[in-house]
Amino acid sequence: MKRLAQIVVLILVVLSIGTAQNPDYKPYVLIVSFDGFRWDYLDRGITPNLQKMADEGVRAITFEPAFPSKTFPNHYTIVTGLYPVNHGLINNSFFDPFTKQRYRLGDTSAVRNAYWYRGEALWETARRQGVLSASFFWPGSEVHLSYRHPNYFKRYDGSIPHIERINGVIDWLQLPEEKRPQLLFLYFSDTDTYGHRYGPESEKINEAISLVDRYLGVLRSKLDSIGMKDKVNLIVLSDHGMTQLRPDGQILLYKLLKDQAVRVDGYGPLVQIFTRSPEAKEEIFQRLNQNRMNFSVYKKEDLPDYFHYKNSPFVGDIVAVAHLGYTFVRSPEELEKVRRHPSKGNHGYDNHTLDMQGIFVAAGPAFKTAYACQTLHNVDVYPLVCKILGIVPNGKIDGKLERIEFILKDH
Repeated sequence: MKRLAQIVVLILVVLSIGTAQNPDYKPYVLIVSFDGFRWDYLDRGITPNLQKMADEGVRAITFEPAFPSKTFPNHYTIVTGLYPVNHGLINNSFFDPFTKQRYRLGDTSAVRNAYWYRGEALWETARRQGVLSASFFWPGSEVHLSYRHPNYFKRYDGSIPHIERINGVIDWLQLPEEKRPQLLFLYFSDTDTYGHRYGPESEKINEAISLVDRYLGVLRSKLDSIGMKDKVNLIVLSDHGMTQLRPDGQILLYKLLKDQAVRVDGYGPLVQIFTRSPEAKEEIFQRLNQNRMNFSVYKKEDLPDYFHYKNSPFVGDIVAVAHLGYTFVRSPEELEKVRRHPSKGNHGYDNHTLDMQGIFVAAGPAFKTAYACQTLHNVDVYPLVCKILGIVPNGKIDGKLERIEFILKDH
């Protein structure tokens, strides 16, 4: 009897090793971004599909963005495991004081220029190790060097209907196995667009929340129809949250900097000031610091450590960060424009504030079930995905697998 038990145990061990080392097993990861989806939108009772997914898998109550809590910096942090100062995209729009070039998220030439993108994105790491990838819109995926973008990708076009984006992903997952991507990305902007236009406390934002949730339901249904729902590790996340803007929340920076010969870069909640000399830097800093109301101001070298924002040549000598609900105005013309076309919501603030937190929900064979945790950090997604796909991560990253791997089933 003892001999029989030993044989059974041996068989089970061999079978488990064979399964773990099965060369035919291919893990899949699909990352879906709901731009500007604040952490608490999930608790409004209007997201049944997202809630069902959370019940079946893992939910982080808050998902902390990198600073600044802007779209391009954070989407690229998610796929590189690097803070913005290390991957290069320190804002949606910024100035290189050395080459005199400018990066703008709406500038197609800049967005596709590899000069701006440091580090190694997930699709690059995957490509180096023979894993195919595909992206239906993601910042950084359109770089003009072929070895630096996914094997399959779509150039950004906001007019493409949601269902067409979903069908594109489903089509990729139905390719012959040798051509099928194991790592996929999908992006929707509705909650960000409506959050800016109407504010995060409006009825209109609830329409956008419900809309993207319905499309999540469509996506999961289609995954089920092609037999992939239980094979794909689906991660739904957001790049940042959103805060309500005050009607009287304009900080008239141009009045505070009157008669100063400086270059002011940035807009909204975050501005950077490039000065001409150490003396000018000190004078301008003291003026702003003595007159600061509803914002914080730092010399570059004194920025908070948790911003991870000091070590970039693109960051100004002085950095000013508005408090929640406030925005900087750089000129009388800009003030007039803001008054004519007011936004009701914004982001880009201190990444530790609650309103800037996003969502993270994941379900699939790699994840625990019915599991909730307090906070995850978006810089840790890169090593997590590498772990699931069984690929070796780039050695120079800021993300830490040990901070996030506890959400996996085998931990």
